Amino acid sequence: MSASSESMPTLSSRTASPPSAARAPLLSWLGVAPFLIFALLFLILPTGMLMVGAFQDAQGHFTLNNIVRLFDDNILGAYQISLQISAASAILGTLLGLLLALAAIRGGLPAWIRPTLTTFSGVASNFAGIPLAFAFLSTLGRMGLVTMLLRKYLDFDLYASGFSILSFAGLTLTYLYFQVPLMVLIIAPAVEGLKDEWREACESLGGSGLAYWRHIALPVLWPSLVGAALLLFANAFGAVATAYALTGSSLNIVTILLYAQIHGDVLHDQNLGYALALGMVLITGSANAGYIWLRKRSQREAA
Repeated sequence: MSASSESMPTLSSRTASPPSAARAPLLSWLGVAPFLIFALLFLILPTGMLMVGAFQDAQGHFTLNNIVRLFDDNILGAYQISLQISAASAILGTLLGLLLALAAIRGGLPAWIRPTLTTFSGVASNFAGIPLAFAFLSTLGRMGLVTMLLRKYLDFDLYASGFSILSFAGLTLTYLYFQVPLMVLIIAPAVEGLKDEWREACESLGGSGLAYWRHIALPVLWPSLVGAALLLFANAFGAVATAYALTGSSLNIVTILLYAQIHGDVLHDQNLGYALALGMVLITGSANAGYIWLRKRSQREAA
């Protein structure tokens, strides 16, 4: 009897949770509360408002007319050009960013190259909007610095050759300024994961450099490459400030059309703008979902 009575306090002391352990979840929720509030105010509620407004008319009545109008030739053309620009900048950004990351991390360059490239990439990947548009107009506009230097010293008229900073090629080139650095930041951990032992094993078995990349490196990198390309695609597809400041209304892309529908004086149709935004959310959301899935797959393969 005495033995059991002695063991009971010991058992209860083991099962009882200390006060600090009970307060830990509460403190954790308080720590993440700013993020949850931010996501609610600037992501969840605006997306819900878009979904509701896309199915309403100006009087607030339910309608499918806004969704039907998305299939008009003008709107479909805007989506098509936006998809093409986003795909072009994503593909080129993926290739150039991969080459830069490989050269800086595994190319045998001086040690200071890598931190310098990483620092620049962190800054350049966030440099967009009106400042970026002004920088490219000052550099590659009709009276831009590079344009004038080519005309003066090489007798080459850049705009006479068919190039224009206000065109498809000009906007794609501008997007590459932040797409390539973003790719460097994304793909750098995957490039670091390539082990030297894999190349040495390939060479010891008589494999060439091409065989190493074809059978070892690229199969390891491809989930990260495709996922990064999807993220770059979504990043370019949702860009509005750079395109609007650079081209104005001269290029019919969906972000500029959306801006005209919500804030314009002539094409003002707020609910159609909501429908345009909803279509963009679905496209960028699908791209981001693909990126998340591929990133998890690459992490499992690396583990």
